[in-house]
Amino acid sequence: MKIIAIGAVTAGGKTTVVNAIKERLPRTTSLHFDDYSFEGEVDDFTKCVSSKEEYYNAWDLTPLKADVEKIANSGKYDYLLLDYPFAYQNNMMKEYPDCCIFIDTPLDIAMARRIIRDMKTASADDIRNEMNTYLNCARKCYVQMLTDILPTSDYVIDGSKELEAIINEAVGIILKL
Repeated sequence: MKIIAIGAVTAGGKTTVVNAIKERLPRTTSLHFDDYSFEGEVDDFTKCVSSKEEYYNAWDLTPLKADVEKIANSGKYDYLLLDYPFAYQNNMMKEYPDCCIFIDTPLDIAMARRIIRDMKTASADDIRNEMNTYLNCARKCYVQMLTDILPTSDYVIDGSKELEAIINEAVGIILKL
């Protein structure tokens, strides 16, 4: 079985791409980072960004690791897709991926998607507050991902491409493993 980590900034397309790949490749399953609550989960990302070693390893990913091992040992699947932001940076998980694919989605596109997805019923004040938080704090974290995760990934896909092209490119990479 091959384990493929799919990474991107928030709203960069990870989940959409993972779910589409599962539909195309038989005997494929996935685990999604956002489905878990982890010990050591970081509350203030901007404080941790200054120390990437501390940030990426602050999360105790034991539950995710256990599920990866369970699926890997089941013999049921050819591929396990990890909708997972850290690529090889977390010490608990870095040995598992056979390949890390990073979807390099421009930050303006990711922000627009996030607003559309997460703030459908938000007031104008809520949206303004979110934009202020983004500019003053969160953007630093996204830029840090581009500094740490993107260059350590095995493959980088242009996240500004049409969704179908992104999916096709990811499937092509996976089938060559």
